[in-house]
Amino acid sequence: MAKEKTRFVYVTYVLSTPEKVFEAITKPEIARRYWGHENVSDWQPGSEWQHVRADAERTVQLIGKVVEVTPPSRLVITWANASQTADPDSHSRVTFDIAEYDDMVRLTVTHDELEAGSGMEQGITKGWPLVLSSLKSYLETGRAIDVFAKPKAA
Repeated sequence: MAKEKTRFVYVTYVLSTPEKVFEAITKPEIARRYWGHENVSDWQPGSEWQHVRADAERTVQLIGKVVEVTPPSRLVITWANASQTADPDSHSRVTFDIAEYDDMVRLTVTHDELEAGSGMEQGITKGWPLVLSSLKSYLETGRAIDVFAKPKAA
């Protein structure tokens, strides 16, 4: 029996240009500043992409394939934990839709084909808002949010 699938959608508005938002997602030297990871690929349809920790160990945490690239308006990739790439059921898909909206950008991230109730679903529902808030802060102010900061216990 096939497992139930779900999706997560996050929309934010960024005072920037579509080109800068697209570059922030696809250029490793920019992504490391707000994400603490680098998205590494040649960004051609069918190519592999890797989500690499931007530290001394350079651990590959996520792996996927580039499905669609239409700079600077759309990027679609598959997404799986590096340890689960052999399991097709663990793969999901992320779509970045980048659109001009007045004098800013509307960035819509849709993470779908997620196994409902999985660790991946739980992780991304917390992770995407933090990462995308950090991207927004970085592009608007030059200062990112520490995405690895843990809230202090009350």
